[in-house]
Amino acid sequence: MSTAWICATCATQYAPSDAPPASCPVCEDDRQYVEWSGQQWLTHDELQRRYTLRIGEDDGLLAIAVDGAFAIPQRLLHLPTDGGNILWESLGLVTDAAVDALNGAGGVDRIVVSHPHFYSSMVEWSEALGGVEILLHEADKSWVRRSSPHIRHWRGDTLALSDDVTLINTAGHFPGSTALHWRKGPFGRPALLSGDSPHVAQDRKQVTFMHSVPNFTPMAPSYVRRMQQVLAPFDYDDVYGFSWGRNILGNGRAVVDASFARYLQVVAA
Repeated sequence: MSTAWICATCATQYAPSDAPPASCPVCEDDRQYVEWSGQQWLTHDELQRRYTLRIGEDDGLLAIAVDGAFAIPQRLLHLPTDGGNILWESLGLVTDAAVDALNGAGGVDRIVVSHPHFYSSMVEWSEALGGVEILLHEADKSWVRRSSPHIRHWRGDTLALSDDVTLINTAGHFPGSTALHWRKGPFGRPALLSGDSPHVAQDRKQVTFMHSVPNFTPMAPSYVRRMQQVLAPFDYDDVYGFSWGRNILGNGRAVVDASFARYLQVVAA
């Protein structure tokens, strides 16, 4: 029987096969890592037996994350925008309780994922939500491990989804790394949902720019300068990072601008 295997380290779900893949290219890439104990695989049923999902509020938004230590600790966010309800990011685990919570909040019209480390079980999520569109940047097309007719790729530096919502190809971490600018964010003021590019730092008073977060590899200055240029036209007060509570509330644009200047002064010196 074919199984859509899930990598235990990065939570990427692969196309159904009779046996687990020989390796996980996502983890073998220098931005990630293979678990010290070796490559391991799980089924979605196993994930449902081992883990639950934390469902709650993260600074004004419905948030969902795996409860406990599993893979990369990203959380997804439900964005009720003028361009429809957006599910920002994805997780390896889908549960009925999470789907009920999202439907109770008005449902989901499309899924947008910032970069390949968070693709995880995006197809599983789409199907559980009725086959909604999954929007990814074309530059990262080769990283999709489970294809689906629900996936649509966009290209270019920006894509306006509505008057209030624009996707921005910040690149750097991955060629297709994407941030989302929401002109009327959860507090009625502009917000930037940055994924990993830029990366909200642990103190939540600065951002940084990483080729690899777990392997502590900084981003090349040329990529950082491009990111600075592509973000320049956008104003925002709040910056939502990749995990629960990793957010900068207020003065976000000034924080990011100062972080660009500091990083380039230190790394490009």
